[in-house]
Amino acid sequence: MRKILAASLLGLSLATSGAAFAEPVKIGMITTLSGGGAGLGIDARDGFMLALKNAGAADIEVVTEDDAQKPELAVQIADKMIQSDKVDILTGIIWSNLAMAVVPNAVAQGKFYLSVNAGPSALAGAKCDKNYFNVAYQNDNFHEAMGQYANKDYKKTFILAPNYPAGTDALTGFKRYYKGELAGEVYTKVGQTDYAAEIAQIRASGADSVFIFLPGGMGIAFTKQYAQSGVGIPLLGPGFSFSQDVLGAIGDAALGVKNSASWSKDLDNDANKKFVETFQAEYGRLPSVYAAQAYDTGSLIVAAAAKASVKDADAFRAALKEAKFDSVRGKFKFNTNNHPIQDIYVREVVKEGDALTNKIIGTAFTDHQDAYAKDCKL
Repeated sequence: MRKILAASLLGLSLATSGAAFAEPVKIGMITTLSGGGAGLGIDARDGFMLALKNAGAADIEVVTEDDAQKPELAVQIADKMIQSDKVDILTGIIWSNLAMAVVPNAVAQGKFYLSVNAGPSALAGAKCDKNYFNVAYQNDNFHEAMGQYANKDYKKTFILAPNYPAGTDALTGFKRYYKGELAGEVYTKVGQTDYAAEIAQIRASGADSVFIFLPGGMGIAFTKQYAQSGVGIPLLGPGFSFSQDVLGAIGDAALGVKNSASWSKDLDNDANKKFVETFQAEYGRLPSVYAAQAYDTGSLIVAAAAKASVKDADAFRAALKEAKFDSVRGKFKFNTNNHPIQDIYVREVVKEGDALTNKIIGTAFTDHQDAYAKDCKL
């Protein structure tokens, strides 16, 4: 599936009197728009396009294609976007295994890649690159926050994640800060939907808490089955597993679950208020953390393009590094490895009227940076 998302697509009619650039910018967005992970990619796409609309960025053209969550397809799309579509910037990938397949080759060809989500540890450390910027996080970060939070109340946690780069980063991150005992550590199949065996292991483990990283449809399936099982051990997770895009499908089984994120719709700053209000008006739903990260990515590109031509790689790179834009997270800056230094919050799933959503109940980390920056030679 191939679409050209310019001024009028998705109902996003861009203002003609918005941001002025040295020259037009062409962006290739590779994201997941079909299958079990489609909700994540759709939210990222919609958040990104809304940022361009709100900025009046009529000189930015976005070419978008569905990677169907397949690494080999993502590589083919990226090559075509670089060689045939002549894009200046690539973005949009949700899944870390796809990012590892696409990003090194793209930056080796002199293209900028800005991540709206995937943050594998290798790209934050030894394989960092001057043209790779992660506007979201490094994969470990939200999980590190929940490891820190778990120390407050729990001594024996069972941890669970899918077996792919973000899954291993997730459990590594949790263990980095968690001081208690592990009741079990299990890696599941990517895309798995039946968790009866894992829930049986949890029941028998003697755990006093369960930490899961299961994004998209995986988290929906697990949380519903877990609630139905009656195990009753408190459930913890990163914001991905209890993000706005999945709460409706999970239902009341998610109520009370504590989770971590660098963003929440109740963050009190003007940029976030505008984002939440305009996202609801444009799409008729509340935004997720995926939409928020992508919105910030679009806003950063607009700000950098207003300062420097994307054809002048050194100047554009410097403009990106400055990160002079109004982030929905409030304060935002890049570390030496082009990954964020940011606050990470603990949220709780609550019900507002008939809608499930998250609200902030505490701060796990202030000005947190990833563990891999020391290995990056930039």
